[in-house]
Amino acid sequence: MSIIDNILIKYNWPTKDPVDDFDFKEIENKIGFELPTDYKEYIEKYSSYETQIGEEFFKLWEFDKLLDWNIGYEIIENLEKTIGIGDNGGGELIGLKSLGDGNINVILTPFIDLDEEYHITIGSSFTDFLKRMDNGDNWFKNHEK
Repeated sequence: MSIIDNILIKYNWPTKDPVDDFDFKEIENKIGFELPTDYKEYIEKYSSYETQIGEEFFKLWEFDKLLDWNIGYEIIENLEKTIGIGDNGGGELIGLKSLGDGNINVILTPFIDLDEEYHITIGSSFTDFLKRMDNGDNWFKNHEK
């Protein structure tokens, strides 16, 4: 069982019926980078869900809505090498930001002003993001002025 499985089972995250094949290529071609393996594994196994893990509430979006929502919210247009994967219900987007060479950061950034200047890194991978939430990390604790 993976780290992601251990965390999500603890919070009763719903699984989905197995699907033979997820086609990630359309999204990857549009965003200009390959989605990380741990996020793909999450998408293949788990449904969209909103809950509180640790100190933070968030929702991760369903795969079949990702491209439409990223285009509709103008995320792809305004944030280079970034795809939105969810939100915190408080006006901030949760996204994957490609750093190149297969590395990503999970970021939190305001919907209202899609500008990298406002990114807060909330994970160095999708797995790291979930581990930090499970450990009670507060998204804003290191970013208060």
